Amino acid sequence: MTEYPALQPPFLAQIDVEALEPSARAQHPPRILLLYGSLRQRSFSRLLVEEAARILQRLGAETRIFDPRALPLPDATGPDHPKVQELRALSLWSEGQVWCSPERHGAISAVMKAQIDWIPLEVGSVRPTQGRTLAVMQVSGGSQSFNAVNTLRLLGRWMRMITIPNQSSVAKAYTEFGDDDRMKPSAYYDRVVDVMEELVKFTLLTRDRADYLVDRYSERKADGRVAVEVALGAAAMDHEAGV
Repeated sequence: MTEYPALQPPFLAQIDVEALEPSARAQHPPRILLLYGSLRQRSFSRLLVEEAARILQRLGAETRIFDPRALPLPDATGPDHPKVQELRALSLWSEGQVWCSPERHGAISAVMKAQIDWIPLEVGSVRPTQGRTLAVMQVSGGSQSFNAVNTLRLLGRWMRMITIPNQSSVAKAYTEFGDDDRMKPSAYYDRVVDVMEELVKFTLLTRDRADYLVDRYSERKADGRVAVEVALGAAAMDHEAGV
């Protein structure tokens, strides 16, 4: 029989159940930031985001759509640029996000990637994306594809976001919007409703617990908090044993 060594250094494996049931819940509407990935005059990723925002508002959420025009390329200027500051402030404001990109050459657009690249993983002790929910969508000029949403999922995971299971991919997007720039009734529209409904549910479930859900042992160790936990854990075990 294989004998496994004790965990070194020791750490508390207990999960704080009470932290998963916050005593006070936020009462404000879920705050959702929406990003789109094209600067075309009639951008279908923008139209899809606008449609998603309408649905989110009907579901009780508060929405903001970031306009990527005039956003400089990453590293072309400093983070003090007004558009960069606007984007980062919106990311901090948000509790959930929607990313929608056109598929370009089998991937997301440069406009979409630039926005994500300008949002840092960490600024000091502030993390503009960690613990926030994320829904991903894409529009295609041709047949159905999932290349862009797959890439967005990868990026969302890298940004430590809670990416919801459902997603939307709208094929031949130019046929799905009317002259009024509203999305036509279709199975594609129904899927967008599904995705936004799921995003709101996940946001409500996690926003009061986000700090605890993304609290990591390795980071507590680096901050010197593990030693305190071990001491508290040992004291608790001694108490239970009557020592």
